[in-house]
Amino acid sequence: MLKKLKLLNRKSMSSFQVIIFSFLGLILIGALLLMLPISSRERCVTPFSDALFTAVSSTCVTGLVVKDTATYWSLFGQTVILILIQIGGMGVITIALAIMMASGRKIGLWHRSTMQESISAPQVGGIVRMTGFILKTSALIELIGAALLSPVFFRDFGFFRGLWYSLFHSISAFCNAGFDLLGVRGQFSSLTSYGDDVYLNTVIMLLIVTGGIGFLVWSDIATYRQHLKRYSLQSKVVLLTSALLILLPAVYFFFCEYGELRFGDRLLSSVFQSVTTRTAGFNTTDLSQMDESGTAVMIFLMLIGGSPGSTAGGMKTATFAVLFLAAVTVFSRRNDVQCFKRRISDETVRSAGAILFMYLVLFFTSGIIISRTEGLPLLTCLFETGSAIGTVGLTLGITSKLSLLSRVILMALMFFGRVGALTLIYAALPSVSSRNSRLPLDKISVG
Repeated sequence: MLKKLKLLNRKSMSSFQVIIFSFLGLILIGALLLMLPISSRERCVTPFSDALFTAVSSTCVTGLVVKDTATYWSLFGQTVILILIQIGGMGVITIALAIMMASGRKIGLWHRSTMQESISAPQVGGIVRMTGFILKTSALIELIGAALLSPVFFRDFGFFRGLWYSLFHSISAFCNAGFDLLGVRGQFSSLTSYGDDVYLNTVIMLLIVTGGIGFLVWSDIATYRQHLKRYSLQSKVVLLTSALLILLPAVYFFFCEYGELRFGDRLLSSVFQSVTTRTAGFNTTDLSQMDESGTAVMIFLMLIGGSPGSTAGGMKTATFAVLFLAAVTVFSRRNDVQCFKRRISDETVRSAGAILFMYLVLFFTSGIIISRTEGLPLLTCLFETGSAIGTVGLTLGITSKLSLLSRVILMALMFFGRVGALTLIYAALPSVSSRNSRLPLDKISVG
């Protein structure tokens, strides 16, 4: 990876292109490893299409699978998947830069700029320190999560197997991947066997939230602690938006879904579903039993996704917040988009609008194509494409039954959702130098 990064350190490739090719390289290596007979329990060669889909889903921390992780893959295969989740969650560039730091290599400006784009940092300055913070924080949280999960898995699976389950699910939850090893209790069952376990549900939710709010937010928390006024605008927006996107859907799920459950189980399931739907991909209830309105709410949450600079994918909470604030600005007839007594630049608003447009077009177009190809209800297919582009991993049970064309579409959506919309656009299109001259202004009526 170091040699590869060094070869890419040329002006012929932009930071955006390096990020994309790094993810593609990791996916290809993962797919080849998963094809090996040692990766499957039956010691058979896994078809390339199945191995590739699993590698894409792992690297893009999505969780959609065509083979049950627990019953199909061997310990070696599960380890490969977990490594792909870990690297994909923190970012290929982050890991490569960490290896360079550990080996004593000099970190140049080009490397710092690429890392900045990889984690959506606001500036190049302090990026090496931020890399160290990301690695240390991730390792600490994942180890704490594994320790907290161990009592449950030790009790149910014994010491050695329980230790592996604790580590696997801690990393999967923190990286918002949604992969699980509980298919031993029923293939593709996710966490449904622990739907009423308050302790395990709480630990998993905390891991999901800590991974989903972003490392930049955690840097502010570590630096300023309870002094919220000193947080950056992005951290304030992310924390407020994340809190509302957990609370409001949970209220909806409590009153409109899960009516057959007892009060305590109903409350737990509602909160868990609200937390996991945006990026994580675990489920503790049968999603196919949801009403169509509940399914639509989940699609909306999946498209939003996690926060910038996090282990999660999707359109991002900050993007959604900026679009909401822009709408409020128009309604109130103000000139500038404002939040927490700060003005948000027009460039940020334009970028948010472009991201929304790309996500909606790809989401709807892909859903329609899969629906026509597979002969399935449109809402079911939109749920699948929303889960893929939001890198969530929730499914209504159709993933393993899809044709090759539909799987290719889902793989493209997962890659798009993890790498980022603007990263792909900037990598594909040449940069245009800014000019002082501007074309004449004219008006178009909208609305």
